[in-house]
Amino acid sequence: MTTSQYHVRPAQVPAYHPAHHAHTANQRLIGPDNVGARQMEVVLGTLHPGGGALPHAHPGIEQACYLLEGTARAEVGDQVFDLLPGEMCFFPADVPHIFTVTSATPVRLLVIYSPPYLESPERVVRPGA
Repeated sequence: MTTSQYHVRPAQVPAYHPAHHAHTANQRLIGPDNVGARQMEVVLGTLHPGGGALPHAHPGIEQACYLLEGTARAEVGDQVFDLLPGEMCFFPADVPHIFTVTSATPVRLLVIYSPPYLESPERVVRPGA
């Protein structure tokens, strides 16, 4: 059991399936609703093979991802690169991006949003939509 409002145990955080993603389960570890964070949000994502983020952008929201397990490919604007465990990528606000699992095993990653994204559908822009 959590002993402080500022201590978070991932096993006690429910998962949700984010919009514009496939085969993905996220857990909001840090946010306004659990620890009172107002300027950032931290999510633990688990993406299964064949999964990832479909093309989208976050208006006014920066995103950073730290890969814990598995391998992935990120596309940010016109740049494409592969990620290994221990590496990070950055998605600038308003820039379309795609994130794809490339390993045969699930990807686990920490995702940091600033300001908090809070999985608000009105805060996502899909190119061409």
